[in-house]
Amino acid sequence: MSQSLSGKSALVTGAGTGIGKGVAVELARRGAHVAIHYNSSDAGAKDTQRLIEELGGKCMIIQADVADRGQIVRMADTAAAELGGIDILVNNAALQLNLQLFDYTEEQYDRVMNVNLKGYWQCIQAVLPHMKQRNFGRIINISSVHGKRPTDFDPVYSMSKGGIKMLGRESAIELARYGITVNTIAPGAVDVGKFSNKANRLKFPLGRIGLPADVASLVCYIASDETSFMTGTTIRLDGASMLL
Repeated sequence: MSQSLSGKSALVTGAGTGIGKGVAVELARRGAHVAIHYNSSDAGAKDTQRLIEELGGKCMIIQADVADRGQIVRMADTAAAELGGIDILVNNAALQLNLQLFDYTEEQYDRVMNVNLKGYWQCIQAVLPHMKQRNFGRIINISSVHGKRPTDFDPVYSMSKGGIKMLGRESAIELARYGITVNTIAPGAVDVGKFSNKANRLKFPLGRIGLPADVASLVCYIASDETSFMTGTTIRLDGASMLL
């Protein structure tokens, strides 16, 4: 039986597409009220809303640039006011430019780091007052296997994902006193509509790449009451691809 999240309120960043969409829908399926964040994918966020409402779930849409502190605070406060608090934060919004290390400009480097790492840090800061009110919180950071294994396509992306792992560990220590757990998921390749070559699947022992639903199921488990003693962890979710 899947874990019930009835009565919980969740904020999912980058919920208009890919992993974030899958996570937002599954949280709602299990009873959570969901704030759907997006930056530029307005149509995607509306589709996520449609899917949740078809399930009979409660949700709202919030636009914000997670590289901007003021917009992050507004997002968190609006979500808390609309949903009656924030119990769960899923830091998922990320930027991947697919440039080689020395092809990056300083502005491009700053943008990736400000979204992927600083944005996560500031989102945690923004939800903290709302979680402290309840002496409860589940913060789940979406990283990547490339926080450990270098890419051959975007080293700055990898650098940001490596930083997320340590952000999760440090946050877990500091926030434990407030009943808040912080855990990280490190997915491998996930099919968000970009994988069409079957040869890609030869690198995966289970014979397929991941799906947003795979990540969503793990998010819901971590968000549940069954993981009250789990914090500061990073869980690799890659179908054993890192072993090859």
